[in-house]
Amino acid sequence: MELTSTTFLVTLIAVTALTMLTALLLWNRVPGPGWARWPARVLMLGLCQLTAICVVATWINGSYGLYSSWDDLLGTDTGRNTGAMTGPPVGRARFTESGDGTRSTYFRGSHSKLAGQVTVWTPPEYAAPGADRTRFPVLVLLHGYPGTPRTWIDLGDLPGQLTRLAGTGAAHPFVVVIPEIDPGGVNTDCSNTPDRRIADWLALDVPELVARNFRTLPSPGGWGLMGVSTGGFCAAKLPLQYPKVFRAGAALDPDPLTGDPEVLPDRGLRERNSPMWLVGHSGKTDVALFLATSAQDKDSPPGQLEDFGAAAAGSGVRVKTLVRPVGGHNFQTWIGMYPDALGWLSTELAPPSRGTL
Repeated sequence: MELTSTTFLVTLIAVTALTMLTALLLWNRVPGPGWARWPARVLMLGLCQLTAICVVATWINGSYGLYSSWDDLLGTDTGRNTGAMTGPPVGRARFTESGDGTRSTYFRGSHSKLAGQVTVWTPPEYAAPGADRTRFPVLVLLHGYPGTPRTWIDLGDLPGQLTRLAGTGAAHPFVVVIPEIDPGGVNTDCSNTPDRRIADWLALDVPELVARNFRTLPSPGGWGLMGVSTGGFCAAKLPLQYPKVFRAGAALDPDPLTGDPEVLPDRGLRERNSPMWLVGHSGKTDVALFLATSAQDKDSPPGQLEDFGAAAAGSGVRVKTLVRPVGGHNFQTWIGMYPDALGWLSTELAPPSRGTL
């Protein structure tokens, strides 16, 4: 079981409950004199506390993405923090199905030479009778930092929320793709740096992997992104950098759109990878961006949305903004933004269509 999976957390909860029940049943049944029974009782209490601590630690890890895998936790992932990552051969991918309807693979890209996890979910319409020649639009979800692809599923209620919206006609049925935005555990704000080509991983390697294995609409008209926090920053910048891959991006509570000096200390590199700079140097590209935040979010102040809209004026980039009156920098707020963001993405991206495969 994966360290960040819901199955692992539920298993720990069940083990904790079983340990407590066992202690209650055996408390007065431990054989031997009184002085010999107390060590056994202390041991039972210790096991109860240990399993309860494991539950809390696993929940915290899943919420904040402190460790993404068992190798990461145990320190045995020795090769994934280098520029040319070890792992499977370039381009080879084997998807494994999980109980929640998603399929995951650990994949090494041919453009970036980076390796990371990619999770894919297909909507119910994908497997419907007669849909074998239907191609679907793609929604790439970008998690925050720290975080993991599982964050969207465990905390973000996706693709559940998307299924409900698609069922009412408020959004397209998308093929949902959730890649790591920091393969190897290194955050670059989804940028290419001299050591790591994470922008190429997200905009070239991952799309090629998905298009090769699933029935998807061609780029860019059928491809969009939605991200939160750091992932929101990336969802705003990648369509500007790769307009031939992504038509639209929805950024929910994005990090400062001018870039983070702590992530990219080099001022020139940071500037050239910031949405604020890119929107003024993008040319006449057919790209649309949706930027959302709340009036109470100090990490993503509404003022930067106004500044970005002003910078985009005359660029040809279509910008729509949303400022909710209340909400923090968390999934409770972001889930409330889904109907607007996913509805908007469905107006910018093509719907499923039949075609030659």
